[in-house]
Amino acid sequence: MEPLNGDGKRSLSTGMTENKETIGLIAGGGQFPLMVAEAARDRGLLVIAVAHQRETDPALSEKVDEITWIKLGQLGQLIKALKKGGVQKALMAGSITKKRMFENVMPDLKGIAFMSKLAVFHDDDILRAVAKELLRQGIEIVSSISYLPELTAPPGCLTRRAPDKAEKADIEFGWKIAKELGRLDIGQCVVVRKKTVLALEAIDGTDQTILRGGGLAGEKAVVVKVIKPNQDLRFDIPSVGIETIRMMSRVKASVLALEAGKTLMFDKADMIAHADKMDISIVSHET
Repeated sequence: MEPLNGDGKRSLSTGMTENKETIGLIAGGGQFPLMVAEAARDRGLLVIAVAHQRETDPALSEKVDEITWIKLGQLGQLIKALKKGGVQKALMAGSITKKRMFENVMPDLKGIAFMSKLAVFHDDDILRAVAKELLRQGIEIVSSISYLPELTAPPGCLTRRAPDKAEKADIEFGWKIAKELGRLDIGQCVVVRKKTVLALEAIDGTDQTILRGGGLAGEKAVVVKVIKPNQDLRFDIPSVGIETIRMMSRVKASVLALEAGKTLMFDKADMIAHADKMDISIVSHET
C-alpha cells in the first residue's frame, strides 16, 4: 500500500523552503520517476509529485518533498495537487501499464469531461491533450530528459562485440519497420531476423515483444527500439535497462539497436556488462 495520510497525500514539510524553485513530477511506474526526483533535488529543486496507485514505486515518497497518490483518470485531483504545490512547470516520468488502462481507470469529474472530448485513445493523443489541459491551468509540461541527459544512450557500439554483416542488415531493415510502427502510434520496438518481422510491440510492451519475437527466431534475433517520428520528448521516451538484456538472453537474441540521445538507458554500466557477458551487442545510432 502506498504511504498516504487521510486525504491521500504525504508531505515531507521538513524539506520544503519557500526559496526553492518548484518542479512538478507526474509519476508512473519503473525507476525513472525516482531518478528524476533524485536529480531534481540534487539540483536544489523542490519536488511536488503526483503518483499513480498500483503503478508508482512507493519509494518515491522518500525522494520528493510532497506527494499525492491518485487513481488513473483522476485529472482533477492531479491538477489540484500541482496547483496547491505552486507548480508552474511539471514533467512526466515513468510508465503506465497499458493493460491496466482498461481495468483500473477511475476518473473523477474532470477526468470524465476530459475523456469525453477525446476522439482517439492513442498514447500521444492522450498525453498531448493532458499537457494542453494542464497548460490551460497554468502548468507547463517540460521534457523529463532535460533533468537527466546523462541517462540517454550515447552514439556508437556500446559493447565489446559489434554486429556482424547479417545483423547490420537486420538493424537497417528493422529500423524502417520500427519507424513506421511509431508513425502509426502503435509501439516503438520490433524484433527481426533475416529481414523478417517476427514481432511488433503493441499493448503488451517491449519485454513481451522480445520474448514473442525471440521465441520465433530461435536465436540471433535483432531487437530495434526507436522514437516515433515527430516524437514529443516530453513524454513516452523509449527506455531500456538490464531487464531488457535479461529478456533478450532468455531467447538468445543477439543485438539491441537504439536511437542515440533519444533513448533512456537505466543501470547503464550494469546493462552493458551483462550484455557483454551474454555476447549481446548494443548499438546506438544518431539520426
